[in-house]
Amino acid sequence: MIDIQESLAQLPERFNKKLYFVQHAKRLNTRFLLVSGDASYRIQILEGKVAAVQTGPFIMGEWDFCIRADEDTWQIFWSPAPPPGYHDVMALSKARRMSIQGNIYPFMSNLLYFKELLSTVRHPGATK
Repeated sequence: MIDIQESLAQLPERFNKKLYFVQHAKRLNTRFLLVSGDASYRIQILEGKVAAVQTGPFIMGEWDFCIRADEDTWQIFWSPAPPPGYHDVMALSKARRMSIQGNIYPFMSNLLYFKELLSTVRHPGATK
């Protein structure tokens, strides 16, 4: 079982090494909320780099969009080899196991970036 809080705390260090994605999203500046059951995390992206990961609860809704799923769904999604339907955020959204709310323009405009960002938790040692 993955410790979501610990894994997300390591996200800036691990994802910012993936220069291909960081360079292609160098104009991306956004803040989004990742909700896992009752826990919430605000992730800030500045110039394509993960600048901060904060643990909620948050009083103000200072985020552009929110990706919400129950904890079991995140655990399966972040497993080393997730089963079909749990391997991709869009597949989870289509199956209504995950919701993406708010101003989704930054998310959809940088879809591959966010898919890689979220899958970084799945592969602890990968940096390419």
